[in-house]
Amino acid sequence: MGSVFLEQSIPELIRNVGLGTLSFRDMVDATVQVINDKEADTLAWVRFDLDKLRLESEQAFLKYKGRGHLLGIDGIPFGVKDIFNTKSFPTQMGSPLWKNFTPGNNSRVVDSLLFAGGLVAGKTVTAEFAVHALNETLNPHDSSKTPGTSSSGSAAAVATGMVPFALASQTAGSIIRPASFCGVWGMKPSFGMIPRTGVLKTTDSLDTVGFVAAHAKSLRTVLDITRVKGPDYPYVYKNVDRQGVVPKASDRPWRVGFVKTHTWDTATIYARKAIEDLASRIGREDGFEVGEIEWPSDLHAAHDIHSIIYNKSLSYYFQNEKKMDSQVTPIMKKMIEAGESISPAEFRLALARQESHCERLDQLLSPYDIVLSLGTSSSAPLRGVEELPDPSLIWTLGHIPSVAAPVFRCPEGLPFGAQFVSRKWNDYLLVQGIEELVDRGILPPGSQKICLH
Repeated sequence: MGSVFLEQSIPELIRNVGLGTLSFRDMVDATVQVINDKEADTLAWVRFDLDKLRLESEQAFLKYKGRGHLLGIDGIPFGVKDIFNTKSFPTQMGSPLWKNFTPGNNSRVVDSLLFAGGLVAGKTVTAEFAVHALNETLNPHDSSKTPGTSSSGSAAAVATGMVPFALASQTAGSIIRPASFCGVWGMKPSFGMIPRTGVLKTTDSLDTVGFVAAHAKSLRTVLDITRVKGPDYPYVYKNVDRQGVVPKASDRPWRVGFVKTHTWDTATIYARKAIEDLASRIGREDGFEVGEIEWPSDLHAAHDIHSIIYNKSLSYYFQNEKKMDSQVTPIMKKMIEAGESISPAEFRLALARQESHCERLDQLLSPYDIVLSLGTSSSAPLRGVEELPDPSLIWTLGHIPSVAAPVFRCPEGLPFGAQFVSRKWNDYLLVQGIEELVDRGILPPGSQKICLH
């Protein structure tokens, strides 16, 4: 029998707890059982404490009975990428330099989830400082293949049914790629939607907090709980709260864009065909209109702009770590050294170009409710083999929301995903479009089943 977290979305879990057909104990037992059964072959976790989780579940149940009503995710265990501060576990950021570091506080997003009744199951594995070095986590679909970039522990934990969702982050493609390669749902919200307080900082204008989940219908719940709200956050208040969370009118069709970007030609043939077929299928649906977006040449520089900002920022924030030469990976040192050669003027120019990129993307996407693009350009490559370029970095640089949908399998039978994006601050419109496509059977409601290779 599969994990309850792979069978039911978060709204379904909460509804069934309210009906009495599922208990807090059942959910924790699911986490305990799957971790005991599969963690040795997955290596998704840095730290977990199953006895502690059981105790916290019992305490949460007593609080629920005392209140008489359920909170947003009452009794539901979740994973925390090991760059988010937690009181109950060390925050080691994938580096031996920070082994057993205890920050003494929770990141704000962790506190939001705890206030909503969630339970921290443990810390999931990340790449060194959430950058590029391949970590120990194994792809649950094929251990010889990469599980993705720095949020791979979170994606693997969700893919196996250990938890129904896990916190993640993206500075380039670190949510979308692991979600695609591990066959789960992933969401990178608009830059600034979820607070970064108490989270490792690598790049001020790129770091984005998000999450991976086993079900499409879980995305809205986690976004609701984790995002900032109210007039103290003026940009979100102006662009999200005042407009409501279901902005698409029911008396007009969905306007869907299909964009190939400058990464299209380097993608595998099967990935390109899968995305084109999905665009055609959506276009045949009543109430959906699909139009192809011509990708302008002035957006081809996205990867170059990103590289300058990323490397220069790493060279600033990790200048002390670089001095510990033997405990920093070669790829991290290489990126720091590349950043050291970038002048302040070049960095400022790249930041200005990023602002222009954001404005240009907003103009380009403005006629559409949601836009379909490649997720990754292939299924997971072999461990140690560099991934093909994909559009994820383009959307991160542009501060727009994106969702990885676990739609496809490659000729070898391994999962890979599509990616949907929308204009900045249109996160709920994007989620609404995803939910509509799931309800119509165009997108799968849950994750890709693991069929070991």
